[in-house]
Formats: sequence, structure tokens, C-alpha cells
Amino acid sequence: MARNTCVIAGGGPAGAMLALLLARAGVEVTLLEKHGDFLRDFRGDTIHPSTLQILDELGLAEEFHRLPHRKAYGLEIQTDDTTVPIADLSGLKGKYQYIAFVPQWEFLDLLTGAAARYPNFHLLMESEVHGVIREGDTVRGVRYRDASGEHELRATLTVAADGRRSDVREAAGLVPVEHGAPMDVVWFRLPREPTDSEATFLRMSAGHLMVSINRETYWQLAYVIPKNGFEALRSAGIATLREQVARLLPFLADRVGLLSGFEDVSVLSVALNRLRRWHRPGLLVIGDAAHAMSPVFGVGINLAVQDAVAAANLLAGPLAAGAEIPESLLARVQRRRTPPTVITQFAQRVVQNRLIRPALTERTRPVRLPRDVSRLPVLGPLARRFIGLGVLPEHVADPAGSHQA
Repeated sequence: MARNTCVIAGGGPAGAMLALLLARAGVEVTLLEKHGDFLRDFRGDTIHPSTLQILDELGLAEEFHRLPHRKAYGLEIQTDDTTVPIADLSGLKGKYQYIAFVPQWEFLDLLTGAAARYPNFHLLMESEVHGVIREGDTVRGVRYRDASGEHELRATLTVAADGRRSDVREAAGLVPVEHGAPMDVVWFRLPREPTDSEATFLRMSAGHLMVSINRETYWQLAYVIPKNGFEALRSAGIATLREQVARLLPFLADRVGLLSGFEDVSVLSVALNRLRRWHRPGLLVIGDAAHAMSPVFGVGINLAVQDAVAAANLLAGPLAAGAEIPESLLARVQRRRTPPTVITQFAQRVVQNRLIRPALTERTRPVRLPRDVSRLPVLGPLARRFIGLGVLPEHVADPAGSHQA
């Protein structure tokens, strides 16, 4: 039976970032990812200024910006009658005043590649964690399976970062409280022409919502549908989806025929929930496993990264020293990250209930918006900071320069 100081289940943004931070602090850490690679469709892939600042503190900003990416300096809503700027990030304080759209597999390859420069980092791909090892009430590692069979990996600390359907969370008996969502999202892509708009925007009309993300050579499109409404959409036929896209985005009317069928789309079942308790003795839960976020504001990746930084700042020292981690220290991680989680989810619920739910009601006109939210005296700067930096942004306690791989 193998042993590490820390074992992390889940190679998403939270798990990969935490593994990197612990490895650079000298902690023996193993990251387990159930897939064979990171090449999956992560849809939004938004890296906000708060995460860009963390990458800068890690000395990875230059390497990150060499990845294929698209910068968005603002966000807007397009209605049937007008365009409403929501946030102008160019006025944000700090070095980074834009959201970077980057394929998430590139982002994860960057983090795990940086972690691999440390000999105490271990990455196990195609390794699916399905249970935990217990000594009394204390979690002492994980059980996982790979192509060669079943294995156990013992650890001083186990971290569940395995997403909104976390097997580790379930094995530990932790159940999130559901806060509900009025919508699901149908994702697909269509080619982008040089004469198309440059903007990334939300298109809103009575009964319909669509997010359009400029990915340089194509549009990443998110058609928002009522909760559990995909079967009704599919029953109506692909022609119905094509018609809705052409009506909402007339400039794509000549390309909607490229949607040959529903095999060209994927469906995100939107969830909004969080755990009351993020820990057990020997176990910490972070990222989507601790709090599934709505796609509203596109901040899910960034909340997960912030969790990882907060956890590393509190835990890296004791782990590197070989100390046992008391549950009270794990509770400090939760106390640190609960306020931004609660506030962000509250804001998402307000948008879901005040904007999205009415907009998805066919007979209801969309909520009337100010002409330019980004220029309102209080709401404008608040929206800019909330979307760009979030609530209680974290910083790496030991920035680049102190460690040499």
C-alpha cells in the first residue's frame, strides 16, 4: 500500500492548483484524475483577473499568455432593442483588466506541467477514486481503480476536489444542500467569421436566452432552457434549435445548418448547492465538490482556484513539516472560503430568479435594464470588481522567487 503526505482526488482547477502549491512547498502529493487526459469540453473556460493574478504570483503568467486565448474587457447584454454594457473591466484596479477565455485542458496542462517540475509531485491518470480508507473516524487515504486493478493510497490528508458529483464526498457521508436553478444549458459551437461581432455577450429576448462567447475561430454558444427542458427541445427537432439561434443571432443564420443534429450539442444540468461542512478528520472538500456554482457570471473555475490557494496557505506549512492536521485547521479553510461562496451564490440566485426565470417565461417581457450598468455610480464599480476579482480574492502566501524547481 503506497503512502503520500497528501492525496487529491480530481484533476480539475481546484485539485491541480492545490497540487501545484503543495508540491512547491515541499509536500509529497499525489493527484488522481479518472480520465486519460484533460481533453474534454469545459464550455465556458473563463479565467478571471483574480486567477490571472495568482498565476502571476506563481511566475506562470507569461507561460499562460502563450496559450491560445481570447481577452474580453467587458460584458454586455443584448436585448431586442438595445445593447446594455454590464461590466467594464478596463477600469479594474490591478495588473489584469480582462477575462481570458482559454480551453480548460490547456489551463490544466499548464498547472500539472508546472507541478511536475517538483520531484515530490505525482500525477496518476486513468485512476478513479471510489472510496476512502478510514481509521476510526479519520480518513487516511483513498481507494482507486486503474487499468491494472484496485489500489489503496494512504495519506495524512485527503482532499476531495472531484467535482459536483464527488464520489469522495459521498463516501465520507457529506451531502450538499440544494438551492435550485431554473435552467439548464445546451452548449454547441458554430464557425465565426472575421466580420462578426468581437464581443462576448448575453442575448436576451422574451422566452429565450443565449450566451455567445467569442473564441476567435468559432462561437461557443450556450442556449439557456427551462430546467429539465432538454427532452422537450429534442422532441421539437433540431430545426427548432436552428430557428431559435437564427432569430436571436441573425448573423449566424447562414451557419445554423451546420448543426446536423443533437449529437452536436451537450447539456449542462445546472446545479447550485454547497456543503454545510467541508471536512471530516483527515479530509477536506474544495471546489465544485464543496459548492456547485451556477454558470451565472462564469466564476466557477475562479472560486475553485481561490479555495485551493486558501487551503495551501493554511495547510502547506504543517504538511511539509510532517505534522498531523487537526480538523480545526481544516475548519479554518471552510471559514475562510464560506463568505465568498455564500455571497457569490446569493448573487447568482438573484440573477436566476430576477432575470433568467422571467426571461424563460414565454409570455414575459425581459426585465428592463438601465442603459449602461457599467457607468452607474455604485453598481458599475461593484459589478466590475465582483466579476473581475470576486469576494475576498486570495493571494499566494509564498510567491514566485522563493522556490526553484
